[in-house]
Amino acid sequence: QVQLVESGGGLVQAEGSLRLSCTATASGRTFGTYGMAWFRQAPGREREFVAGISWRGGNTHYADFVKGRFTISRDNAKNTLYLQMNGLKPEDTAVYYCAARDAYYSSSSYPDYDYWGQGTQVTVSS
Repeated sequence: QVQLVESGGGLVQAEGSLRLSCTATASGRTFGTYGMAWFRQAPGREREFVAGISWRGGNTHYADFVKGRFTISRDNAKNTLYLQMNGLKPEDTAVYYCAARDAYYSSSSYPDYDYWGQGTQVTVSS
């Protein structure tokens, strides 16, 4: 089992940057054995996949709308997942969630994830 806590959200102007962090507390399995991802949910919209990363960080994948702007990474020694967000746009405004699944590789489908954080708000002003 793993507990996830996101941080780093806030208010930023368009074209600005933010770095989200997700700190994990794992029992039984180590953090480094989970596939991880970031999702987001804007008001009135469904939760959508943003980026995913495999257990050792060797495989990453991104939603088309963030390619070239966002970078997902992880530090297994620190039990932490990151999302570096550059070139932010007002349409990136959402609550961002980190998620873990009981598998080595990530998935873009939210039902595939077993554990979720509480979310952190990102607001981008124009």
